[in-house]
Amino acid sequence: MIKKRLTILIPIFLCSLMFAQKDTKKQVLKELSEKACQCTDSIRLLNRNKKDILKDVHGCIDKYTGALQISTLLSSAEDVAKTAPEVNGKKQINLNFNTSKDSKQYIDSYNDIERYLMGNCQSVKNITETSETNDDGFSKDKEAMDFYHEGRELTEKKDWKGAIDNYEKAVKKDPEFLYAWDALGINYRRNEEFDKAISAYEKSLKLNPKGKMALQNIPVVYIYKKEYQKAIDSYMNLDKVYPGDPEVYYGIGNVYFNALKDDEKALDYICKAYRIYNDQKSPYRTDAESIMSSIHKSMKEKGQTEKFKEILKKNNMQFD
Repeated sequence: MIKKRLTILIPIFLCSLMFAQKDTKKQVLKELSEKACQCTDSIRLLNRNKKDILKDVHGCIDKYTGALQISTLLSSAEDVAKTAPEVNGKKQINLNFNTSKDSKQYIDSYNDIERYLMGNCQSVKNITETSETNDDGFSKDKEAMDFYHEGRELTEKKDWKGAIDNYEKAVKKDPEFLYAWDALGINYRRNEEFDKAISAYEKSLKLNPKGKMALQNIPVVYIYKKEYQKAIDSYMNLDKVYPGDPEVYYGIGNVYFNALKDDEKALDYICKAYRIYNDQKSPYRTDAESIMSSIHKSMKEKGQTEKFKEILKKNNMQFD
């Protein structure tokens, strides 16, 4: 473990003035997170593996984590000053900056930026929602591509019906236009045409049985239809093609918690998802943290705190 000691000499009469601004940490977090967000804006998504994209997101967060660590240390100086020794009428404050990326100091700062980005950075939200793409999924028919791009523009405007009309024209021009079928599925679901959504995804899977967009979204449609066992079965179909994918565990955990009200099974699956998200340095782990906190609250109200801890222990996890 590597630590660097920062020694600060502060005149006693200036101490309160130096640390009077209580919102300094929030402001610094906002500024550094916005810089990290700008960094993620330039991440290329097309024709790339999702893991490589997430590594780039991690690099953007890591770039500003050290600065947040130092800022957090300095903001804690006021509390440290209360018990710090005096040297020639000045408080001598020693602050230890830990450069290890396994340290709690680094991890806390990293997680603070990551949570901010998931809540406020559109490019990170787009990245987490993006499936892996490649040129083979697009059409070589110019007219079909024109309809597709028009559909994309209408989707961004939340004009689901207009988008559907254009995507339907795209697949009519080119029935093998994979991403147009996927886009149709998404917009049918948003327009609450659930059976049509499943049909569109199934047509996509006929073209590419390993299509992750379709495999991930079919269970989502079944959740909207309140056909929860079919949703779980569909997540297991995703697991057969992409074993160990955290979306399987997160999705099933979400179904058990929010729909089937089975806290214990939900927690077990969410723990598995969280560990994989954490290993991948995926921003999605913040969503897993959130649902884990909700499960903890539910189990605590039912007097099942020890069972909560037992499930976490089984998954080699702790809950703060």
